[in-house]
Amino acid sequence: MRPLLLIFCALTTLQAGDWPQFLGPQRNCTATDEAPVTGSTEPEIIWKRMLGSGHAGAVVSNNRVIVTHRVGGEVITEALAAADGKPLWKHACPTSYRDSFGFDNGPRAVPCISAGKVITHGPEGMVQALDFETGRELWSYDTVAELESPQGYFGRACSPLVTNGKVLLNVGGRNSKGGAGIIALDLATGKLLWQAGEDEASYSSPVLLPEDPGVCAFFTRSGILLLQSNDGKVLANEPFRARIDASVNASAPVPCENGRLFFSAAYDVGAGLWQWNKSEHVLTGVWKKADALDCHYTTPIYHAGHVYGLHGRQETGMTLRCISVADGKVAWEAPDHLQGGTLILVGDQILLHSEAGELLIFTADPKKFNLLQRSQITRAGHRSHDAFSNGLLFARDAEKLVVLKVK
Repeated sequence: MRPLLLIFCALTTLQAGDWPQFLGPQRNCTATDEAPVTGSTEPEIIWKRMLGSGHAGAVVSNNRVIVTHRVGGEVITEALAAADGKPLWKHACPTSYRDSFGFDNGPRAVPCISAGKVITHGPEGMVQALDFETGRELWSYDTVAELESPQGYFGRACSPLVTNGKVLLNVGGRNSKGGAGIIALDLATGKLLWQAGEDEASYSSPVLLPEDPGVCAFFTRSGILLLQSNDGKVLANEPFRARIDASVNASAPVPCENGRLFFSAAYDVGAGLWQWNKSEHVLTGVWKKADALDCHYTTPIYHAGHVYGLHGRQETGMTLRCISVADGKVAWEAPDHLQGGTLILVGDQILLHSEAGELLIFTADPKKFNLLQRSQITRAGHRSHDAFSNGLLFARDAEKLVVLKVK
């Protein structure tokens, strides 16, 4: 078992092939310990499950799938058997959340499975810990009542990051002690351990630095924030956001090799690379570029010195690009425009589940765009991030979860 798996989401029963949190076991859009994907045959549908509203993707651990969605006035979290979708338990939490733009009233944050618990973060601001085996509620923390967490444009959406017994979240709140843009809750009890920063919440979720796992990176509404995970001490604070107010930062930070961090946003922000000095705790800008890889909401993938992602705004159409991490130079751009989608790396192949409901499989090759397969797997009009576990792709659309064997 790889040490990084335990660092990024310490699950006592973590198994090879698990996808226990947002963006995968190492929180980098990469499936580990998986057989290569060839794209030589059409994906086979194994089972389907109807769901309510929401954009939260599934997580998988110990042969169980955890999904969270909205049905009526409740946020539902369910455990299903990964093999056939058989229901194992269900937990309901009342909610009155309404999306300000009328897009979707369901949860957006992907749950996290850690230490025998399922951690959820609802759009109404409720953080909950459920028992992984039974679904019993262990504790809850109301970020609105305790910290006045604002709803923002589309509700609360930060997917929990668990490290060293702490649940880290960007909630953009404050209380009598001051700013609580970033908070840490005790994984065992839900008690607030520390609060830091004045930044408003974004639609991005945090990651840990692989070479320095005691440091967490957030892409807040204002920009880049690096903190010590044990006490919340702010180590770096770099402005990086659009000039207009009607904008969001949504792509997660992308750790590259040797302490480098890649950030990207749309709304004329662009992309940039920063270098983290572990010994001196200093963050230094390497380059910034507009119109290189401006990611609206999709977190791009780093692989072998290059980043693969979707460039442009969802409203006007995106293009799939590969750029060099060293200088931001565009290596190639795929010919077709896409409305949007999410990405997963399996071996040296990338799976793109588009908003049109198509699955595109292509090679992570900086020399050229090499499309291996294109298949319709779900309905159109959804942005949930997929999970990949033991050769199965767990893909969601606006009405159901679809589980496919990808060969």
